[in-house]
Amino acid sequence: MVTFTTILQKFAEKGEKTGWTYLEIPADIAQEIKPDTKVSFRVKGTIDKFPIKLTALLPMGDGSFMIPMNAQTRKGIQKGEGATVTASFEEDTDELPQSEELLLCLEGEPKALEAFQKLSKSYQNYYSKWIESAKTIETKTKRIAMTMQSLLTGMSYQEMMRNYKDFDKF
Repeated sequence: MVTFTTILQKFAEKGEKTGWTYLEIPADIAQEIKPDTKVSFRVKGTIDKFPIKLTALLPMGDGSFMIPMNAQTRKGIQKGEGATVTASFEEDTDELPQSEELLLCLEGEPKALEAFQKLSKSYQNYYSKWIESAKTIETKTKRIAMTMQSLLTGMSYQEMMRNYKDFDKF
């Protein structure tokens, strides 16, 4: 576990990241967590004793990394831009959990299950993360239905997203 102190920052004008609050992980500390990597990887640990898991460090381009601070984390640490935090991280190599509801639906549809099992683990994770990120049960239900239909018709994840891009703005 690597422990360090840093200050929460916020992007001003930065394209899609405008307004994000984030924690920066300097290059030397990132190398202690996972040596010789310049690509995104997951960590687990704490930020001010608030537990973090299944969270990706995103590369900043200069060897440093960042963690966007979502609302749940900001609420958990009760701090915002400019605040000092203590972070303790280690690489998270735990397997990503799959959506239980999706797995239940797949059990009842053998062709879709077979298609899902043929996907790489990363693509299985795309589907699960997308489904689990739904904020309402209605949206989650729509996403599961779209996933099932896409698996049954042989559509890739990207094709599904393009095909349903305007589907009720899921």
